[in-house]
Amino acid sequence: MENSPHISIVIPVYFGDETLGELTLRIHQVMDQMGKSFELILVDDDSPDQSWSRIEQLAREYPSLKGIKLSRNFGQHYAITAGLDQAKGEWMVVMDCDLQDSPEDIPWLYQKAQEGFDVVLGRRINRQDSFFRKLGSKLFYRTLSYLTGSEQDETVANFGMYHRRVIQEVINMRESIRYFPTMIKWVGFRQIAIPVTHQGNSERKSSYHPKKLFNLALDIMLAYSDKPIRMTVKLGVLIALTGFLFALYTLIRYWQGEIIVAGYASLIISIWVLAGIVLITLGMVGLYVGKTFEGVKGRPIYIIEKKVNGEKQ
Repeated sequence: MENSPHISIVIPVYFGDETLGELTLRIHQVMDQMGKSFELILVDDDSPDQSWSRIEQLAREYPSLKGIKLSRNFGQHYAITAGLDQAKGEWMVVMDCDLQDSPEDIPWLYQKAQEGFDVVLGRRINRQDSFFRKLGSKLFYRTLSYLTGSEQDETVANFGMYHRRVIQEVINMRESIRYFPTMIKWVGFRQIAIPVTHQGNSERKSSYHPKKLFNLALDIMLAYSDKPIRMTVKLGVLIALTGFLFALYTLIRYWQGEIIVAGYASLIISIWVLAGIVLITLGMVGLYVGKTFEGVKGRPIYIIEKKVNGEKQ
């Protein structure tokens, strides 16, 4: 594209009022040192603080900055999609707004990409998070890896350098459930992860509380894997086989005259266990049907309310 920036930096914003000023300054300093043309796209995911006002102010100071405000809180990965849809660079950087992703690592990501990689991910070797947050993150990704049947690395998040052809394939995936790292993994191309600096931010609470993490994991599982259905089928086969063996054992005991009165306890236990499994199976199928119904509605993935330094005002 003519007059297109070489690098687009896309940042979803949620509770970024206190960090956006320093983040924007550091990004411009780094990019000036690199000597590459760039654009900075800040996507306000309807943050309840003054993030949008801050973005408008910064857009007046930095012509290379573009601001996008979503009409409501769609979620981090939807905000990333909104930014990528507007990005025009040959290379794309995706990072968080809380300063835990260091702008000073962008040149290293770019340098590694020039070795022939289409995706260079930042691996946070020494995470500056609390013990419980790191433990929760590890459990989340381990569970997610098992349920989706694909490896999930808790040290790798959104921060990385991506070639436009990779991002274009991700953009083409207009499915209603979005999870950027899994989509990047799915499209393939030549990928590598390199160590990057992880800056702690103890004053900023994570927006991913346990309930939200559980719902996110459930959405990802339903969108990218049929393993839960397969597990349910295997469980049904196992129970059926166990039931057959138990029935055969009971019949043999009956022929031998060992059973005079059928057991009440075994009957009740069997009813409750089988009823529970049936309900779980129906619930699992219902979740898949519900997500399919949600997808076929064809609703937009996000809605843009405002832009600064862009077409929509």
